[in-house]
Amino acid sequence: GAGGWSPLVSNKYQWLQIDLGERTEITAVATQGGYGSSDWVTSYLLMFSDSGRNWKQYRQEESIWAFSGNTNADSVVYYKLQHSIKARFLRFVPLDWNPNGRIGMRIEVYGCTYRSEVVGFDGKSCLIYTINKKLINAVKDVISLKFKTMQSDGILLHREGQNGDHITMELTKGKLSLLINLGDTKTHPSNAQINITLGSLLDDQHWHSVLIEHFNNQVNFTVDKHTHHFHAKGEFSYLDLDYELSFGGIPVPGKSGTLSRRNFHGCFENIYYNGVNIIDLARRH
Repeated sequence: GAGGWSPLVSNKYQWLQIDLGERTEITAVATQGGYGSSDWVTSYLLMFSDSGRNWKQYRQEESIWAFSGNTNADSVVYYKLQHSIKARFLRFVPLDWNPNGRIGMRIEVYGCTYRSEVVGFDGKSCLIYTINKKLINAVKDVISLKFKTMQSDGILLHREGQNGDHITMELTKGKLSLLINLGDTKTHPSNAQINITLGSLLDDQHWHSVLIEHFNNQVNFTVDKHTHHFHAKGEFSYLDLDYELSFGGIPVPGKSGTLSRRNFHGCFENIYYNGVNIIDLARRH
């Protein structure tokens, strides 16, 4: 109808979909009922997608979250999202509506353009970044990226040194593991290996964010807002690492003796190492 969206049949199978044309950072939504009618939605779900085929539901505090809708046709109910959504497509799915009317909605979406650098990996490739020695910071190291994949296993990040020391981040059975290995167990017998696993079902073809922060011997490992803090008891400072970071795989197969692991097959977005945009650098060079 002219007064907004009102499907011919009011039932739980109706939805209104928006194509924003490109991935956008969505920060808020607002709804009204149908203009000059008794049609309004009292609660709804919000779904989002990059492709328009594979949908994810907006959640708050990890619970399935229904938005409270309208109580009349004309008042605007505005929600600032607790965490922004980055997506091209949005779907509003009515759950309940005015019992004396039908489903009726007018909606508005608020947000801004989202700058995104994406690189695809085919399971045989990797991206190697040689770190500028001037950018090496003994006190602080920060790596951040997003990834999406349908494969349950694959190397996301690898860095190793001369004596077998290495840091590896890999997807194993849909979970993300950070492995810190001190090659020389004679010199550092305690804590020779640290292995932390976070997340599950990360092979769902949705974007997942990863952050590794290393300050002195304090390490923070974050996957999708879940953080594991740990102290490397001084060993971290002993790690003898090359000036080379490898994303998506290990450049020389068998370089790390025990690693017979597969390369990553999927996409990375916005890879940063200490503020350097790695994908942009790779494109320009």
